Amino acid sequence: MFSKILIANRGEIAIRIIRACKEMGISSIAVFSEADRNAMHAALADQAVCIGEAAPAESYLSVERIMSAAIATGAQAIHPGYGFLSESTKLADLCEKHGIAFIGPKSDAIMKMGDKDVARRIMAEAGVPIIPGTDILTDAKSAKKAADKIGYPLFLKARAGGGGKGIRLVNTPDELENAYTMASNEALAAFGDGAIYIEKRIHPAKHIEVQLLVDENGTALCLGERECSIQQNNQKLLEEAPSPAVSKELRKKLYDAAIKAAKAVNYLNAGTVEFLLDKDGNFYFMEMNVRLQVEHGISEQITGLDIVKWQIRIAAGVPLDITQKNITLRGNSIECRINAATVGKVAFLHVPGGPEVRFDSALWTGYTVPIYYDSLIGKLMVHASTREEAIRKMHAALCELVIDGVQNNIDEQIELVSDPEFQSGEYYTDFVQKRGEK
Repeated sequence: MFSKILIANRGEIAIRIIRACKEMGISSIAVFSEADRNAMHAALADQAVCIGEAAPAESYLSVERIMSAAIATGAQAIHPGYGFLSESTKLADLCEKHGIAFIGPKSDAIMKMGDKDVARRIMAEAGVPIIPGTDILTDAKSAKKAADKIGYPLFLKARAGGGGKGIRLVNTPDELENAYTMASNEALAAFGDGAIYIEKRIHPAKHIEVQLLVDENGTALCLGERECSIQQNNQKLLEEAPSPAVSKELRKKLYDAAIKAAKAVNYLNAGTVEFLLDKDGNFYFMEMNVRLQVEHGISEQITGLDIVKWQIRIAAGVPLDITQKNITLRGNSIECRINAATVGKVAFLHVPGGPEVRFDSALWTGYTVPIYYDSLIGKLMVHASTREEAIRKMHAALCELVIDGVQNNIDEQIELVSDPEFQSGEYYTDFVQKRGEK
């Protein structure tokens, strides 16, 4: 087992990993930018190293600075968390070169799943259902020709990256050329790759993802599914586990497809396979996230397994000592993402408590939310024996959560969990959009 791990991240996820390290008796090394000198993750770690200026490119996105910090401190492993360098083949390769374990998959799997065109082809060959679509397009003219065959509505999607960038919904032929240019330019600016392909729009649809753990022996375990259909601008707002739309029979089919996907790329460590589920129960591969997910906590709540600890164990060569039969999904969990609408100083913070209420955050009263990073400032999670009880518990917890001084979306989340359509479980990926049109 490792004795010292460097966490190449910040905020709540860095704290989450530091806490796992403490419980495992592993020394933790935090890295921080000049903007994060007073951040909680830097204070909680056993050691902290400043790696540069506030801008991500000068700190958290600098592979060279992360590696320098790891080598200088004698770190045996690097945990990238999510975002930033978590899907960096360069970091994974450099870790291997310097004899430092990368707590995640091998660079080959990262590369293959990071190229969505390649990923679609691999999944098709492995027998995993994929959404009808195209290979990479050369220009708007070829896109229009392909779109006429596939039919509208459809999505233009970037080959690289994620986070909703480089995606455009096209409803009619008149919209296609402009949408193609915008999607390609956005992808080029965000990822340095403007390549675009087409996927048929599956509508109405649910966004379902399966959490995986895979060890060095190739043993793959599925830790239930999460429903992530409530999104705004292709960004998740609220997730729940398990999905109210997934039966035992469908769950087994999803598990089988997720394991096929993992084995097709010799996957290692924690990962998530994302599917679209249509109203007739058909599902289609969307992508594989080759890292820890933001919403991993609700999978931990319904399985009782610590995914971060298992990431560390697997990276250290420890085989999984549990079987699929031993994994029982207990009760229901919900996560609401708490996002900042402004930056500034937290004048007052009150965190809700009670059995199985969890708030992962890096906030404290007096902390100043910086302008340079993601708007996520906390993840409120609850677990209960039934979905109805979980919804009531989440409503109560949201009403109790207070973050003064920084505008946030707590009130909007209260409205979401109070909506009869959400409470029914019969909601789809256009849920937020439909609410805005009322």
